[in-house]
Amino acid sequence: PYYIDLNQNLFLQAALHCSDPNLILSVDTCVASPDPRDFNTLSYALRQNGCNRDPSYVTYESPSSHLARFKFNSFAFMRRYPSVYLRCELAVCRLGDYSSHCYRSCMNRSKRDTSS
Repeated sequence: PYYIDLNQNLFLQAALHCSDPNLILSVDTCVASPDPRDFNTLSYALRQNGCNRDPSYVTYESPSSHLARFKFNSFAFMRRYPSVYLRCELAVCRLGDYSSHCYRSCMNRSKRDTSS
């Protein structure tokens, strides 16, 4: 466990342990939950499908394509849950493949006009 105060910035780093220099690591989804076995019933998405969902979530530039660095503000799931667990899904892509998931920016689908 890692103990921090509420609203404190939490800095994280994920690393790809691979000798291939042509790979890049990207954070796709990060979800928090008070239950380490259930990230669906009561959960909070910090980042989902490459899009930031929490305003405190920030992605940082990394000195290596094999590192993904980010931060968010700590929070609690009401007072009855003493712990918050984090599950992140990462994407590994070819470096320079701008059509890959790692390079796509967050695109919200626009609504279609229903007028005649």
